[in-house]
Amino acid sequence: MLNNFASTQGGGTDTVTTTMILDGTIANADVASDAAIDSSKINFANTVEIESSSGDQIFEMDNNAANSSNFQIQNGAGNARTDLYLDGSAVITLKGQSVGIGDTSPSYALDVNDTGRFTSDLIVGGNLTVGDGSAEDQKVVFNGNAQDFYVGLDDTADDLVIGLGSAVGTTPSISINEDQDVTISDGAIDFDVASHDGTNGLKLGGTLVTSSATELNLLDGKTIGAATGIGDTYGPGSSTDMAIARFDGAGGKTLQMSNMTISDDPPVVKIGDGAAEDTMLTFDGNAADFRIGLDDGNDTLEIGGGTSHGTAAGISMDVNGDMTLGGGIVCSDEVISRPRLTDYSETVNAIGSKTAAFDIDLEDGNVQTLTMSGGGTFNIGIVNAVSSHSNSVTILGTNLGSCTGTFLAGANGGGGNAVYWAGGGDTSDNLMTSSGTDVVTLTTFDGGTNWYGFVAGKEFANS
Repeated sequence: MLNNFASTQGGGTDTVTTTMILDGTIANADVASDAAIDSSKINFANTVEIESSSGDQIFEMDNNAANSSNFQIQNGAGNARTDLYLDGSAVITLKGQSVGIGDTSPSYALDVNDTGRFTSDLIVGGNLTVGDGSAEDQKVVFNGNAQDFYVGLDDTADDLVIGLGSAVGTTPSISINEDQDVTISDGAIDFDVASHDGTNGLKLGGTLVTSSATELNLLDGKTIGAATGIGDTYGPGSSTDMAIARFDGAGGKTLQMSNMTISDDPPVVKIGDGAAEDTMLTFDGNAADFRIGLDDGNDTLEIGGGTSHGTAAGISMDVNGDMTLGGGIVCSDEVISRPRLTDYSETVNAIGSKTAAFDIDLEDGNVQTLTMSGGGTFNIGIVNAVSSHSNSVTILGTNLGSCTGTFLAGANGGGGNAVYWAGGGDTSDNLMTSSGTDVVTLTTFDGGTNWYGFVAGKEFANS
């Protein structure tokens, strides 16, 4: 008997047009699948409850239309969550105080296992973490109309990279490694400090760089140290100091240039600062070094071998212009015009003892000693006279007349003219002594083509 159920019949047999549950609970009501219920006519109190003792609890909406989507709310048996299904797949999960989209076990208040999209502003009140600690690149991409840019982690290099495009590691501009070193990537990339005007702009170590780009470009290819003098060079000490740069340190520095022009009026190069010290310009050769400089201890200008004053000085000149030669002068057959010689001497070459043909070489000296022994007849050549000039040789001879020697203008084996002797004689006429010391002088006026001889002194002995 339905004490709490009233219905109104109409519209034909077995059709209930109006049903009212007066009070109480209906344990089980079965509505045929083809029954039509007007939802606008169903009125609920504060709570609608679907309850069973076991199994899944499911609320489903299905319009039975082709190509349509079915929607279902399901509380799975034994699961402390509620899933919202669309076409048989769990789309949204409610679990504890968390919401999962595409994730049935959300670990965060909102866990999205897919691509998300915001068409307006995203405001994050706390920290924003990109990545989950896995070995993969992480990035934020700025999707522009004409160009894309990214800020991301290059997991392979372990660098933070800012670059062009959307692929981390390609076309990078700025990279920061784990040591916090910042790298401006190689290639045609400019680092532009737009407001560098001497007041604001580039700072190094907290100090503003006041030089302009034009001024800095003057240093292209050059090494410049700090203003304290540490390094290779540093600039003027004041606004009135016209020095360009100064080398610092006792070890010396290298100034590299292909050519240098001093164009001041007048052009002056100053070496030294007036201190009591030697100064010099050195020439660093492969096998030998040379120098030109001031020997401050002697107040002389020295030109010599090596890099130390006072050693191997070739020429020394005092403040009056007087010069001292520390070595010989080789003129290579050139002219010395109007010399004034004091304390003059000549090198003496010792020919030694001769018994057969030989040559007197003027390059060995213009004064030579000679001993004849053993007798015999042979030629004596005179060689290496300066061509087309006057030459002389003086011979201090011992026992010159003990042999019959014919002096020739040229080599002994095929010389030219025989020497012309004063008085028309020759060695065979006993011009020279066979036992004693003679002084013989030979002279040419045509570079050795013809020689003229005379005995300057014969048979010298102590008085």
